[in-house]
Amino acid sequence: MAFLARFFGPFFSRLLFRRFCEGKGGNVATIFALTLPVVVGGAGLGVETSYWYYSSLKLQAIADAAAYAGALEKIAGSDTAAITAAATASAASNGLGAGTIVVNTPPASGPNTAKKAVEVILNQDLDRIFTSIFTQTKVPERARAVALITDASKACIEALNPSASQAALFSGSTSVKLTGCVIMANSIANDAIKVQGSASLQADCLISGGGVVLNNPVPMVCKTPITHALPAADPFASLPAPATSNPCQKINGNKTTQTIQPGTYCSGMSLNGNITLSPGVYVVQGDLKINAGAVIQGSDVTIYMAGSNTVSMNGNATVTLAAPTTGTYSGVLFYGDRTGTAAQSTFNGTATSLLTGAIYFPRQQVNYLGNFSGKNGCTQIVADTIQWSGNSTINQDCSTLGMKDIPAAQSVAVVE
Repeated sequence: MAFLARFFGPFFSRLLFRRFCEGKGGNVATIFALTLPVVVGGAGLGVETSYWYYSSLKLQAIADAAAYAGALEKIAGSDTAAITAAATASAASNGLGAGTIVVNTPPASGPNTAKKAVEVILNQDLDRIFTSIFTQTKVPERARAVALITDASKACIEALNPSASQAALFSGSTSVKLTGCVIMANSIANDAIKVQGSASLQADCLISGGGVVLNNPVPMVCKTPITHALPAADPFASLPAPATSNPCQKINGNKTTQTIQPGTYCSGMSLNGNITLSPGVYVVQGDLKINAGAVIQGSDVTIYMAGSNTVSMNGNATVTLAAPTTGTYSGVLFYGDRTGTAAQSTFNGTATSLLTGAIYFPRQQVNYLGNFSGKNGCTQIVADTIQWSGNSTINQDCSTLGMKDIPAAQSVAVVE
């Protein structure tokens, strides 16, 4: 028996080992088959996670660009619809595809809801690839960006024309001193702002969408003029045109002293003698002429020049007018029709004249010849183009007189 055990023992051991190995191979195949989907799904999840991360980065970049585009449109003075269109076009061109976009200005949430800013919210759903073996639901992605507009400075003089040569021209023997404010020209011309002749000019800065030409040195707070700047928005773009009224008002040319009332002057205004303008809005459908020797005064007055009608002030006239300090036309003294065609209005007067408020002619050239400004130097000029050859000192701190700030050299930054 011992002999049989020694002989057959190793034989049976080898046989059992072989059977075990054959069974193990089958088990491995079965286990591999069962775990293959998990392995593939896990690998797919890793790949898709990377893809989702890349997509989220791309979506955020699209949101940032869209918010920036919307903010640039806002700087240009566009309304909400145009701002939304600009942001939407940017998102589409950068690959938003079937995603959705919401544009809010000002932002609907966050720390910039009360500031000049544009918020863009993007949403898109991503298809699954490998992980679709577990679920068919899409992967939602969201991106949000806020572009904040910052006003770097305030303007006292702003030329709106986008391309005119010498849009803001200072010439002759003019002497102009601007305190606490800048000169802004939106024009992209190389000489958008020009100082020539013996003109003397002082300002916090000269800012141009194009270039600046200085034949004389200009003392400034900024080190050098700022060129190729973003254009500034029309600060009065949303100001409504006053309604006309009936019956038409007239000036009594036979009186040397009179007080006139607000309303619509259908045949223009030709002012002689001593005339006081009562508070209110004057709609002038024709030219406004202030003749030599006239003494004109009035407070809480806004004069609206309808169509392409112009203002002409004689240099020997004394004009003391002030804009309202409250209400719709607060701070606006002269308002030129923005639907008019090219024209020129001339402001002249004696050294004792005072024009307090904004002189706003978006479609006209303003020729400022007078040796005067407003009360405490509070006169603002916003026009298509501006030519200045008078002597005056202009100040920016005019909020107590109902005048608004005029932003210039605005910048845009994505802050959220």
